[in-house]
Amino acid sequence: MLPDFRIHQRDYLLEITRALTQELDLDNLLTKILGFAVEMLAGQAGLIALRDEAQGWGVASAHGIPTVFLRHVESLLADVPLHDDAARYELPEVYRRLEALTRAASLGLLSSVGLPLIFHEQVIGVIFIFRSYAGAFSANDRLVLQSFADQAAIAVRNAQLYRQVQREKRRLDALLDAVPDGVFILTPGRLIERCNPAFARLYGVASCADVRGQPHENVIRWAKVEQGPPLEVAEADGWPLTPKAILYVQGDLARPNDQPPLPVGITYAPLFAADGGVLNIIATVRDITHFREADELKSTFISIVSHELKTPIALIKGYVSTLRRPDVRWDDAIVQESLEVIEQEADRLAQLVESLLEASRLQAGAVDLHRSEVSLYYLAERLLRRMAVSDSQHEYENRLPPDFPVVEADEQRLEQVLANLLSNAAKYSPPQTRIWVEGAARPGQVVVCVQDQGPGIAPEDAPHVFERFYRARGVVNTVKGAGLGLYLARAIIEAHGGRIWVDPSEQGARLCFSLPHSPKP
Repeated sequence: MLPDFRIHQRDYLLEITRALTQELDLDNLLTKILGFAVEMLAGQAGLIALRDEAQGWGVASAHGIPTVFLRHVESLLADVPLHDDAARYELPEVYRRLEALTRAASLGLLSSVGLPLIFHEQVIGVIFIFRSYAGAFSANDRLVLQSFADQAAIAVRNAQLYRQVQREKRRLDALLDAVPDGVFILTPGRLIERCNPAFARLYGVASCADVRGQPHENVIRWAKVEQGPPLEVAEADGWPLTPKAILYVQGDLARPNDQPPLPVGITYAPLFAADGGVLNIIATVRDITHFREADELKSTFISIVSHELKTPIALIKGYVSTLRRPDVRWDDAIVQESLEVIEQEADRLAQLVESLLEASRLQAGAVDLHRSEVSLYYLAERLLRRMAVSDSQHEYENRLPPDFPVVEADEQRLEQVLANLLSNAAKYSPPQTRIWVEGAARPGQVVVCVQDQGPGIAPEDAPHVFERFYRARGVVNTVKGAGLGLYLARAIIEAHGGRIWVDPSEQGARLCFSLPHSPKP
């Protein structure tokens, strides 16, 4: 028969073991362990110090210990050097320092007992219990504490692993939430296990809860596939147990609630278990709308530039071939007329090439401004006179007052802007109509507008007229141009800190730009 106190200790250890196995929060667990140990050994105080491979020893939990004493303990433990064999080198040093501090602080009136927390022959910490009266802890005390320490080490290690898993889960959640591309994770049965907010946004639902648990084929439905087989087709052909474990599918993704299909590229990557089975499938969804727009822009660029180059080159070649015919003698008037056409078309080619180069420089942000005081009235006056000489089909008028505010700007660049707006107005205005420049001074800025009496700009075209190579569908084949003039004008005005826009007009097109202006005192 066991003595009563031994039976009581055994039952107490069993009760403690059940309590510890149910607790996975490390801080709560350490508090419980320390409280149980102090109570079992009739102590007044205690502490648990844990060992960290990176940060060394430190107090993880304390019970009944004054703050001043605890600071001394922390400083003593922080200096314990780490060794590969912690049980042989570090533990004796930890005990020696704590026991010496106990004796010094209590003048020998405190007694203490410490035992290691060992898990799979690895020291993870120590537990120290203090009594407020002299006298060594008995062998039975040490036996009880050792049994308790063995159970506590297992519980502490489980809690540490649980905390590590939770930390990694929070890190994974943060990473998924921060990724701009959509991500969803599939079970081996192709059910959506989880997704990130970016996928919910791309797919057009309020949150991931709207798709979680649904079969993949119910969510990822293709309106059109441009590249790669869909997941279901690839799996039917043996994926992912194929040489190419990464699957890429590109096309238009159908979305719920009558939303328009979204151009996306989806990359599927399998996650394998140790036995070779599939644990999960990680899918990354990228919105490729901008890539498709870039491809369309490239096609538009090639089409427009080819068209704009073809006409002048054909005219130059035709006139040169005609003039070089050996069987005909041309009079001087015909020769001069032919050379004038050749020169005009060569200038047109040079202007197109310069516009393309300028667009490239502006896109790269290389806008050099040489600011000086610029009179917009005299600038408009000079350009309108030039336009009137070269274009007798339209009437040009300057409605800016002579005292219109002077601005700090690059005069050559502003001349380029105004020339583009006037040239654009002349292209689209019928003969015998008026084109004029007007403006107004407003607080902190000046506004200049170019108005014509042409057909105007359609509402659906207005948001796009300042984009590169954009041309309204109704004039692509009737009016010459590469769609760069207004793009260059916008880039120059924005480089000055202003803005440019299409202003509503009852008749004709009205394009305006603003520039910052601070009146001098």
